[in-house]
Amino acid sequence: MTDTIRHMRYAFAAAAVFLAASSLCAQPAQEPATAVVPKRLVASERFMVVAAHPLAARAGYDAIRSGGSALDAAIAVELVLGLVEPQSSGLGGGGFLLHYAARDAKLEAYDGRETAPASAKPGRFLGADGRPLDWPDAVVSGKSVGVPGLLRLFELAHRRHGKLPWAKLFEPAIELAQKGFPISPRLNALVAADRFLPLDANARRYFYLPDGKAKPAGTLLRNPEYAAVLKRVAAGGANAFYRGEIAHDIAVAVRSHKRTAGDLAESDFSAYAAIRREPLCGEYRRWKVCGMPPPSSGGFAVLQILAILERFDLRALKADSIEAV
Repeated sequence: MTDTIRHMRYAFAAAAVFLAASSLCAQPAQEPATAVVPKRLVASERFMVVAAHPLAARAGYDAIRSGGSALDAAIAVELVLGLVEPQSSGLGGGGFLLHYAARDAKLEAYDGRETAPASAKPGRFLGADGRPLDWPDAVVSGKSVGVPGLLRLFELAHRRHGKLPWAKLFEPAIELAQKGFPISPRLNALVAADRFLPLDANARRYFYLPDGKAKPAGTLLRNPEYAAVLKRVAAGGANAFYRGEIAHDIAVAVRSHKRTAGDLAESDFSAYAAIRREPLCGEYRRWKVCGMPPPSSGGFAVLQILAILERFDLRALKADSIEAV
């Protein structure tokens, strides 16, 4: 395989051939671990796809086996993750992507992070008294919703590095959304623990039983609405999401949020553009280390940590000693 992809999400870990994006509904905190599951060591000589869910990893694997690039695999992976792990990923969010083409030894950075609505003001999260809004009013509200960047990011990167047809990358997620997928123990635990999610009528119908309990792990969950959106984008490109009915419906939902209305507008969607940037690189001992440039803080943070470590002889430190830790 001539391409590799690395992605650094703003609050989570970096991964190979994997892209994640935040969902429209903000999370109250970084997701807690729901279980520690022992995994067997896996080795590969040609390529490997790593994802947060086996169905997503399978979609990426199949993309590469069909002659696709690592970029194709990343898109297929994320579209499935938006279905099976909606608490972590989705079309309503954004992301950062690093793409390395081994054939040309060229590294590129792609910025598809969400942006604030054009009408946003500095005091949007302050109340009339000048004090910060309560958490639900600020975060679980229309005010916290930015302009989604994920599909524009994919579109820009796919034009440069995709091998498979755009529409083909959507097929695994569309099929799973129509036929259904089993709720994972992780998704069940997170839905059950979320006290704000049941307040939304659509989420309540989708994730919960009539008695208000989260649908148990193993329940087959279908999402024909998600499939319908994916079909539109597969056929019409990212414009199908950023211009027209989908953008209109999202903007209306945000501006009419029952708790705290936001100010996202259709014009914010049509004006959005993903950006190709120069990676942020630095030296660490004999290696050149690169990461995402701003607006991501990940690249800076990693290089700062390595600059501190460079002053120490790590081989002289005893494993698990106070000095090493």
